[in-house]
Amino acid sequence: MSAINYEVLRWGPCLVKTKITEEWRQLFLSEARASKKDFESRLAGMLKRQVEFRDSSLFDKFFSDMFKMYDHALQDWTGDRNIIAGGGEMYNLESLWANFQGPGDFNPPHSHGGALSWVIYLQIPDELITENKQYKGTSAGPGGITFTYGDGPREVITYQTYLPQTGDMYIFPAWLQHWVYPFKSDVERISVSGNVTNSVRIKAMYDKVNNKNV
Repeated sequence: MSAINYEVLRWGPCLVKTKITEEWRQLFLSEARASKKDFESRLAGMLKRQVEFRDSSLFDKFFSDMFKMYDHALQDWTGDRNIIAGGGEMYNLESLWANFQGPGDFNPPHSHGGALSWVIYLQIPDELITENKQYKGTSAGPGGITFTYGDGPREVITYQTYLPQTGDMYIFPAWLQHWVYPFKSDVERISVSGNVTNSVRIKAMYDKVNNKNV
């Protein structure tokens, strides 16, 4: 069993919510602030600043543990005990970047490349939480995130929507569409996202193309 506490959200895709430790949050935050590697041209966001991490290997242990946890969650979600729980050995980190969101910034509906994606919330200011509580609409509201999947009547769950808290982490299939709402507060909302490829599936595809037995 996974040693990390997590919650699997009940709907179509396997969307997992967990909490990172304060030590990892501080390391992510310091590295995000230190980076000068612009990443904006590769992303959909209309944000204040988007930067690539200088050295993603600093987080190898973190992501190995998280992906192993996700594999356990996926086994529980699907009931398929044949899913390989390979953790970090199963996935290759493709990209890792930080998002700095200011007043009026937003991230339009989009999905990611690769096999898995995630978002980690490094800084959700109290002013943003207060603004969201005062919001009277029916969406996720200022600074919130929405995940959507599929069609159906009102009785069918086709979306998940949240105002994240500092330290929250969501892991989800890379193809899952999601977006982030703007806010008015004069604060900075900081998050980390990234993509990984499934190295097991890539090897299987390579072997098939080269006519090997798999």
